Amino acid sequence: MQTLVVDHPLVAHKLTAMRDARTDSPAFRRLSDELVTLLAYEATRRIRVEQVRVSTPIGQAEGVRLAKPVPLVVPVLRAGLGMLDGMARLLPQADVGFVGLARNEETLVASTYATRLPADLTGREAFVLDPMLATGGTLQTVIAMLVARGAAAVTAICLLAAPEGVARLAEAFGEDLPVPVRVVTAAMDRGLDERGYIVPGLGDAGDRLFGAV
Repeated sequence: MQTLVVDHPLVAHKLTAMRDARTDSPAFRRLSDELVTLLAYEATRRIRVEQVRVSTPIGQAEGVRLAKPVPLVVPVLRAGLGMLDGMARLLPQADVGFVGLARNEETLVASTYATRLPADLTGREAFVLDPMLATGGTLQTVIAMLVARGAAAVTAICLLAAPEGVARLAEAFGEDLPVPVRVVTAAMDRGLDERGYIVPGLGDAGDRLFGAV
């Protein structure tokens, strides 16, 4: 498994604004949308393409287009929905699937309550959207689902990550796994607190995106 922490001034600027407790939900949603687009630019750097020739107003030009089958984007409900528009803006050709997981706040174990994924992902690249890579349990579950369905590669896009979560994914999806697994994130924070929250983090991403429920 590979981890990429995107080092860019705009990424750092937007993430800092999202961390600020004074940032309200409308601003938080806008910043999340913008930040995801920047992260998606790096996450899709290795996306599969095919060579094509097109006619310009002047002559012939060699270029590339996205190869088929089209990628699959998988937001993890509910917070991942706040990342979908930013990803779709960059990759409008992609199909979209959904996985819903709820974390037990006492055991920190995530349980699946909804799944809407193609049964066969053979040859398809998948991009998972989950704001926080904390303990890693949620992403481990979703990535395993996609690998089991035949995904050719899986990239998780996260606003923040903790070393504990990255280590868990690295152990679960080691070098001997034939499917490439990557994590692309805006920052690697210090670690987790006793509740499993990322420190210093940015709070509960779902609540800050959509309000507490």
